[in-house]
Amino acid sequence: MNLISFKEHELPISELETIGLASGGQLLLNMTDLRALLSGRRTELIHLENLETESIKIGAIDAKISLKRNEQGKTDLLIHPIYRKPATPDFLDDNDARQLEEGEVASLLKVTSDNKGNKKEVLVEYDAETREFIVSDTEKILVPDMVNSEYLTPAQKDNYRKGKAVELADRTVFNYSATDVNGIRSNRLALVASIMIDGELSYMLYQGLNAAFGKKHDLKEAEYLSPGYYSAVEDMEDQRPVINNDHIRFDGRSRSSR
Repeated sequence: MNLISFKEHELPISELETIGLASGGQLLLNMTDLRALLSGRRTELIHLENLETESIKIGAIDAKISLKRNEQGKTDLLIHPIYRKPATPDFLDDNDARQLEEGEVASLLKVTSDNKGNKKEVLVEYDAETREFIVSDTEKILVPDMVNSEYLTPAQKDNYRKGKAVELADRTVFNYSATDVNGIRSNRLALVASIMIDGELSYMLYQGLNAAFGKKHDLKEAEYLSPGYYSAVEDMEDQRPVINNDHIRFDGRSRSSR
């Protein structure tokens, strides 16, 4: 689960205009990609044109983009192109890398050290679209306290953090995924996750969810939304403030993102 990591006013509009994803101060992103950006995730693949820096000029490229806060606290725009060959993290052996690249496993849990020598547990996934290994510190993965009005047990939270499947009483199954634009995959097309912040639940509605890695949706199962889901939607609507987003324009054509 990812709550909002960046505010809309923090978006690097000038840089987005440079790559054709904003014009006249208005964004040209679809809702899914915008939410991914604001939540600190990567967008889907987007067709970018006329990229130019001091050292390179590219006519057109397919890439994902994301945001990162630099040491000065400002927002940097990151571009993730399609690499010819993935750069393998040094803590992965050849067999680990092969399993991820060939899609034999969705993720691997590893223990490595940070730059200060401290041990940390990481979840490693492979983005087949950009040919990159994505490494997530499991301690930094934000885990929902409740999904579809059902509180998660400590064991379920631990499984979620480790990229494992979590199943609810209403038979909704979901798991964390850093490679997915929503940050979460499920056997349902929609679910409501919430997290406790300062004694209050904050809600996130996920729609159009992708199935688990290597699986396809069973249409009847995917479209079923439980009473717990609808109850969570009602709670979310009761809590949600009215926000004016007239300054943002969503382009339904999605800028060739796919």
